[in-house]
Amino acid sequence: MKAIWNNTVIAESEDTVLVDGNHYFPEDSLKREFTTFSNHKTSCSWKGQASYYSLLVKGELNADAVWFYPDPKPEAQSVKGRVAFWKGVTVQ
Repeated sequence: MKAIWNNTVIAESEDTVLVDGNHYFPEDSLKREFTTFSNHKTSCSWKGQASYYSLLVKGELNADAVWFYPDPKPEAQSVKGRVAFWKGVTVQ
């Protein structure tokens, strides 16, 4: 699987976990040169608190496009150490 934004592969792995229709990639498959800080947080009733990264590719910013659960609830341990994408990031 590949996660692509702004015609650039930002993550690639054959080891994704599908949860709620989203592919969660291993955190180490994320190309860190394309990520930047985000202080955005959200909460999921069964997964816990999500943290975010923004993407910066070819001078364009996609705020809060990557999310992850640093300390997921017990029932969501399958997403621990993984990242997922939205906001125009294509996963194929």
